[in-house]
Amino acid sequence: MQKHLYILTGASRGMGLAMARLLLQQGHHLLTLSRRPAPELEAVAAAQGATLEQWSVDLTDAAPVARRLQQWLAARPAGERWHSATLINNAGVIPPLVPLSQGTPDDLAQALRVGLEAPMQLCAAFLGASDGWAIPRRVLNISSGLGRRAMASQSAYCAAKAGMDHFTRCLALDEAHKPQGAKVCSLAPGVIDTDMQLQLRGSSAATFPDQANFAALKNNGQLTRPQDAAARLLAYLERPDFGTQPVADVRDA
Repeated sequence: MQKHLYILTGASRGMGLAMARLLLQQGHHLLTLSRRPAPELEAVAAAQGATLEQWSVDLTDAAPVARRLQQWLAARPAGERWHSATLINNAGVIPPLVPLSQGTPDDLAQALRVGLEAPMQLCAAFLGASDGWAIPRRVLNISSGLGRRAMASQSAYCAAKAGMDHFTRCLALDEAHKPQGAKVCSLAPGVIDTDMQLQLRGSSAATFPDQANFAALKNNGQLTRPQDAAARLLAYLERPDFGTQPVADVRDA
């Protein structure tokens, strides 16, 4: 039985919750970082013989979270005989769907802090604390097609995901210079039937010109179920060529 460590943000609902359920396998250690714990995961962990820790954290103020993670990892020399260690940055928020000129400072700051600042800080903590571990390490950043395609009334979300893509490219260069550098990838998951999609298609067409397109995705059955999307992402994570492309789309796999 191989033991693997997974650290997952945004695990309390949607695709993050679906990933957490799949990661809770015998011998695995899953640490979740979410605004609130998911009680149902306790039962899954017990049934599967997995170790689960759930931290209730606010990723709009991620610096203390990153420091706590760094200290938690530093207290586990050589990875506690884990066979691998993986950080999955999944958390993200979409602020009100309005033109940038109508956005509030608080809403814009929240989107950028959760979607870009927190992943960068957590990557730094994870990779710094585990740098001497002689086991494979991976970072999977959950990106979006909107980080690669502009859309009206989506400035903050698009900017956060574009920034995630580009810092992942930089991170890949950093790790490539290390003898046992981590494999990293910013991966777009496709369109998924989550609360974010509900927010997009339920918005006002007057302030969000693409509202009808997102409504059509639902009406035409083009949205992927969260559990199916989670399985595809985790399958991509296990590919032997993971990290070859620092920015990728699961639909191109």
